[in-house]
Amino acid sequence: MTDITLARHAGFCFGVRRAVDMALSAASEDEKVYCAGPLIHNSAVINALREKGIITAESLKDIPDGACVIIRAHGLPLPDMELLREKGCRIIDATCPNVAKIHDIADKMRQQGTPVLIIGQRLHPEIVGIASHCADPMFAETEEEIREIAEKFLSRPLAVVTQTTFNKKKYVQIIKILKKTCKTILIFDTICKATDLRQEEAKIGAGRSDSVVVIGDKSSSNSRNLYTLCSELCDNTVFIEDRTQLDTERFRNSKKMFITAGASTPDHIIEEVYEMMTEENEVRTEENTTATENSEVKTANSENFAELLEQSLKTLHTGEKVTGTVTKINATDISVDLGVKQAAYIPMDQLSDDPNFNVAENIKVGDEIEAYVVRVNDVEGWVMLSKKRLDAVKNWEKVEAAVESRELLDGIIIDQNKGGVVASVLGVRVFIPASQTGLPRDASFDSMMKTTHKVRITEVNRQRRRVVGSIKAPMLEQRREAQAKVWAEIEVGKVYTGVVKSFTSYGAFVDIGGVDGMIHISELSWGRIKHPSEVLEIGQPVTVRVIALDSEKRKISLGYKDPNDNPWIKFSEGYHVGDIISVKVVKFMPFGAFAEIIPGVDGLIHISQIANRRIGKPDEVLQIGQQVEVKIIGIDNEKKKISLSARALTDPFADLPELDEEQSAEASEPAEDAVVYTTEAPAVEETPAEEAPAVEPAEKEENE
Repeated sequence: MTDITLARHAGFCFGVRRAVDMALSAASEDEKVYCAGPLIHNSAVINALREKGIITAESLKDIPDGACVIIRAHGLPLPDMELLREKGCRIIDATCPNVAKIHDIADKMRQQGTPVLIIGQRLHPEIVGIASHCADPMFAETEEEIREIAEKFLSRPLAVVTQTTFNKKKYVQIIKILKKTCKTILIFDTICKATDLRQEEAKIGAGRSDSVVVIGDKSSSNSRNLYTLCSELCDNTVFIEDRTQLDTERFRNSKKMFITAGASTPDHIIEEVYEMMTEENEVRTEENTTATENSEVKTANSENFAELLEQSLKTLHTGEKVTGTVTKINATDISVDLGVKQAAYIPMDQLSDDPNFNVAENIKVGDEIEAYVVRVNDVEGWVMLSKKRLDAVKNWEKVEAAVESRELLDGIIIDQNKGGVVASVLGVRVFIPASQTGLPRDASFDSMMKTTHKVRITEVNRQRRRVVGSIKAPMLEQRREAQAKVWAEIEVGKVYTGVVKSFTSYGAFVDIGGVDGMIHISELSWGRIKHPSEVLEIGQPVTVRVIALDSEKRKISLGYKDPNDNPWIKFSEGYHVGDIISVKVVKFMPFGAFAEIIPGVDGLIHISQIANRRIGKPDEVLQIGQQVEVKIIGIDNEKKKISLSARALTDPFADLPELDEEQSAEASEPAEDAVVYTTEAPAVEETPAEEAPAVEPAEKEENE
């Protein structure tokens, strides 16, 4: 005998039934009623409506001016609606309210200038109608298409709506991709609730059955999705439009059958299929009665009758704690033998609150499992269990005990509000005030979402189901321990791997394991920079070395630039006094101009070496960024200073070093073999020595 179960959410949904009723009502008032396209996706219904005088128009051209027109349940594009109004038609709008709601969302997004992504079949009438309400709609149905579109909206806003009959499983996967990729996204879950309930019921029914019958028109999107879902859970799944397509022989050996139907399938077709299978089942039962009676007698004799009677009469109650054995692991649930007449199962979403819970690793066939009874259906003979609820009770006890033991528990941030964030700790919601999150005051909590932290439980009120915790407290404890360890081992020259925490105008602070050290801006780069952000980023891992420390003041100076990249070494190897080079003017000072020789090495062009004439300021001759030819006239390797001269390229004496008074006196008497260089000067009238005016010492010194 086959146990046949008919889905409760099978057949017409609210939107379809509403459209059919409106069409029949219109047909009773007018002789001819036109429908702009098929009212719903079911040929049997369309044929029945035709007999009532409702004509399905494949094109708006087929509808006469002034006619009564019904708008199909899927809705019509805006241009078509406008054309019907221009034709003077009397419009009866049977658009499904759920579809009309998506139209309103699309209109609002268009007014706001927000792009809209429509998830569903691009050419489906419902999607075509929705798209007409968007400025520049985008379409996607697969994960690959979603990823391609998401890449274009990494930081730009994007609104998302979904076809009302879209597959819920695919929808969940698509939304995960969008949430991970897009920064600003408005998600409108527009899948019809009736579709959602129908698919959820199908998951359970198909998962517990060895044969499934899906009834619906092949052109119906929700019927096809229903068939796809059931096929993944049960190999013996058939898709039929009515009883004429049902092959009963295919289900001769079936023990448990599940029947469901799409949202556009009429009730009478479902009833016909159900009655046909029931009648066939009764015939087979009569044929097998004789054979099964002998078998049942033998079985009864071999069992303890008292035990069987007690087992069959055992009643389970909601909230009861039970222990059973795992007999089967399905895609949507786990079958459990409780030793009673009802079939027990645990839905996958009732196994654990842990999002990382792996069924294959934690549960095996034959395992003993504890759970709570959450629902008993004696009519259909099944019991729904929840392991998650039982674990929640045990976890509450662990959370309460953590207050006294001060044990740190792992928590995942799942929600936020103005006062702080909410963490899931062993499935228990724990409120963490803003002051205990470890973030600066007024900082956004967005960065904490979906992250895992160690939580110290500080308060538990079981009656109010209120738990308060702290992330900051264990962070401070861990930081103090880390600081003590760092200060015990730190020394100049030691290398650490740290993380950049913040910037100032004069440097960057780096966490080297619980202790902050500072990299002065001069230690960030061999080249000239104006701000640390030109070299580093907040949160960037860096390798630094200790160049100085003050244990009393708890200050650490760090070096970041690589000594092997020292530009002075490169300069020393490639440049010498007397070389003529091209440099770039980078800075002015009252006493001269600094020029870049190579990145990280500057030389000074003293004001006296800029030109052959006396100048007051360097910018009288030079400009910032200007490339000039200069001669290296001095290198101080100890002080790492370089003297440059532009004047030396035109004046042969410009690069001679200045002499002190003693050297000047010696130089006033040329050696016998000296060559004296002179420059031409205008002739002057000679004055006899005896008539030369006397010069006072002070005046002489001034003149000199």
